[in-house]
Amino acid sequence: MRDITDATFEAEVLNADRPVVVDFWAPWCGPCKLVAPVLEELAAESTNVEFVKLDIDANPITASKLGILSIPTVTLFADGEVRETVV
Repeated sequence: MRDITDATFEAEVLNADRPVVVDFWAPWCGPCKLVAPVLEELAAESTNVEFVKLDIDANPITASKLGILSIPTVTLFADGEVRETVV
């Protein structure tokens, strides 16, 4: 899983040519650290879905625009739209 930022979110998620799962997380979040290995494993096994992560502390604009209030939040985007969210 690679890191994305506020600056790259639109290009790498909203304009992606395939579905993208975004892990909204923060370094201090204990549950985020528990979820990360599972997402890493899914990312390694997946060929048609991209997995990325966005640190909400370093990139608050995107999290705010999307109304991310709790972390970890994992969201599936397809065709530039939110399709599913798990908090």
